[in-house]
Amino acid sequence: MFQNTNFWIGLGIGVVAGIFGYKMIQQREQQLLALQQPAVPAAAPSLEELQRQKEALEDMIAAQSVQ
Repeated sequence: MFQNTNFWIGLGIGVVAGIFGYKMIQQREQQLLALQQPAVPAAAPSLEELQRQKEALEDMIAAQSVQ
């Protein structure tokens, strides 16, 4: 059995396929973990920035009401 060339070829192919399969499973696992982790929240805008945005929105609303 161990002197049969087809045995060694099959064993080699099986080992290589196993290694590739293992690496693919590890990559998929890392991708799933990355998707499950919550995104890093952005820093909250400062009070001045929020006031500026509020004023800009109020100006746009006033401009729409006039039309």
